[in-house]
Amino acid sequence: MIVDSEKALDKVALEIIKYSGQDRIWIFYGEMGSGKTTLIKAIAHQLNVDDNVHSPTFSIVNEYRNFNDDVFYHFDFYRIENETEAMDIGIEEYLDSGDLCFIEWPQKIPSLLPEKFLKIEIRITSNTSREINLSHHGN
Repeated sequence: MIVDSEKALDKVALEIIKYSGQDRIWIFYGEMGSGKTTLIKAIAHQLNVDDNVHSPTFSIVNEYRNFNDDVFYHFDFYRIENETEAMDIGIEEYLDSGDLCFIEWPQKIPSLLPEKFLKIEIRITSNTSREINLSHHGN
């Protein structure tokens, strides 16, 4: 799907939520500045998350809750040097929690990713346009 404005993100977020099915691990691929965090903010908004959603670049993981007290985890592995750092924060417990997990820069933790996940690829097509591709893995 093509997104050509931030205004269109709420509709795209709803489409992603519908497409996700039972997948609880969502991995986001895209180069720096492609809009991964912006898309996660739109998805969180559609899931009724009231918290301030922002990139957990320095903390590695942020926890959000919605009005129903559902928990969502948002990871940003851009700054980690190796998978051991992800293990040190307890990534396995988060991924096994059954809670929804959004992972930016999953290529930094390839052997730690579960077999089943939703892959969201964002490609910059212009300064104001992105192409978003979705695929289920391990289903």
